[in-house]
Amino acid sequence: MNRLQLRITGMTCAHCARSAEAALNALPGVRAAVSYEEGLAQVETQGDVDTQRLLDAVASRGYGAELLGEVETTPRSQGEQRPAGGPAGKRRQYIPVGSDGGIPAADRSRQVHPQTTSLEDNALTQGDGRLSVAIVGAGSAAFAAAIEAVGRGARVTLIEGAEVIGGTCVNVGCVPSKIMIRAAGIAHLQAHHPFQGISHCTPRIDRSALVRQQQARVEALRHEKYEHILETYPDIRLLRGWARFADPHTLVVRRADGSETRVTADRILIATGAHPAIPPIPGLAGTPYWTSTEALVAEAIPQHLVVLGGSAVALELGQAFLRLGARVTILARSRFLSREEPALGEGLVAVFEQEGAEVRLHTVPDAVRHDGEAFIVSVGGEALRCDRLLVALGRTPNTEGLGLERAGVETRPNGAILIDDHMRTSAAHIYAAGDCTDQPQYVYVAAAAGTRAAINMTGGDAALDLSAMPAVVFTDPAAATVGLTEDQAARRGIRTATRTLDLGNVPRALANFDTRGFIKLVAEADSGRLLGVQVLAAEAGEVIQAAALAIHNRMTVDDLAAQLFPYLTVVEGLKLCAQTFLKDVEQLSCCAG
Repeated sequence: MNRLQLRITGMTCAHCARSAEAALNALPGVRAAVSYEEGLAQVETQGDVDTQRLLDAVASRGYGAELLGEVETTPRSQGEQRPAGGPAGKRRQYIPVGSDGGIPAADRSRQVHPQTTSLEDNALTQGDGRLSVAIVGAGSAAFAAAIEAVGRGARVTLIEGAEVIGGTCVNVGCVPSKIMIRAAGIAHLQAHHPFQGISHCTPRIDRSALVRQQQARVEALRHEKYEHILETYPDIRLLRGWARFADPHTLVVRRADGSETRVTADRILIATGAHPAIPPIPGLAGTPYWTSTEALVAEAIPQHLVVLGGSAVALELGQAFLRLGARVTILARSRFLSREEPALGEGLVAVFEQEGAEVRLHTVPDAVRHDGEAFIVSVGGEALRCDRLLVALGRTPNTEGLGLERAGVETRPNGAILIDDHMRTSAAHIYAAGDCTDQPQYVYVAAAAGTRAAINMTGGDAALDLSAMPAVVFTDPAAATVGLTEDQAARRGIRTATRTLDLGNVPRALANFDTRGFIKLVAEADSGRLLGVQVLAAEAGEVIQAAALAIHNRMTVDDLAAQLFPYLTVVEGLKLCAQTFLKDVEQLSCCAG
């Protein structure tokens, strides 16, 4: 057995080391261990192995390699210096379209899938017989799929026409909104906290500074979670441009300069996301209204903000601006959180009105106009005047212009792509994941769907079970749900037993001097099996995952009541609510088991 040592350059993280290690271990008769910290590979070979093959294998993953020679079998002494050239190598660049990425002939000949790929105009793969996957989009679903697919031996081409990659969540959704909500919550607590002995004060808000800090974190996360992936995975390549189907197997990608590339791949994943839905209210289209995208980076706090909508985005941003000092009026088409347990929306209406918002339910504007200085929103003969108007009425799938009809991909009337639980569309070789489909529009659903789509595209069998999908609206208190509501269970013909526990019965809520909200459990009447949970509480988002696990594992309310929960925590409320199926918790001592 021969023992060799290689110096590896260009690694930027521990994953780089694992990638180089995998490339070496794929060679016959080779066992290797790569250390990111040392920038070294320790290699054992059976018999004579051409060292150039070792260097080429490392180069195939985009890193530099240099043979340092035989490795001593005795341990290195304390004073011995290790070879120079650790992991602080130059940052790797995106592999240009048409490049072979330095992939050696030995690696290109490895057969992972019997089909070959034809990518016209610009060759994005090397015709090495490996399965090729084209992904339209570069958000959470797309990247989750790309990482999984290359891990299963495929080559991936990401196609994205937007200026930045990463999709909605990191750029204009989850990340910036939660930063804004957190900042607004702190401002609110300074003026309205419940504790005696600590003075209240009205904070001075520098909205521009908040936005700068928020966007700096957005940019950092976009680089770490998306751009860095492209630097780390040489088998994921980015093609800039907007894609459309020419036929079921061919995508035409139009670049910013007007040039076009035709792409054919073994499998295609559509992961194009969604955009804010704009209602056909007379006059609205010609006004400078906000969607969540503009609202999140607005550097001035409106004097009066009117919000159209009663779901998650409308309520989260509406409360955030309210707490930052704006006067807020919310016009909801029906009620707050109309698809959820009614008590959740009712509880939030009370909170919003207590904090000073004006709430109008079952209200849709008749018309909107802008006079150059302000919006005039016509509602039932009344004219509401405001300086900003936020339209937050849901999101529409980004499928227009893809030419799905030429690929045989079926959609709903709103453009959402119809998929099954394996993310398969009506075209056998085309899959879809994320907000462009008819699945729930949550980033964690998109990522899970992308991963499973990749497994299925590369010969596996993975379904996505959404029966215990938790969801959170990040208001304060937050509204969180999982499983079935009482009404949903009834519509399925399931007899239920339910209990609702006011947070005044949860010791942690009492200790927090914040008893706003409740916990509701929905159980099957005969078996006691937990079917659904709805929570309105400041920590609802932290509570709901425990409920999701209980539903996933088919626990009964008796099972839940018998579990150990830490004291004092809000999640203990799940146990207390479960106990109410058999006991009066008001008659129990603290921590009663």
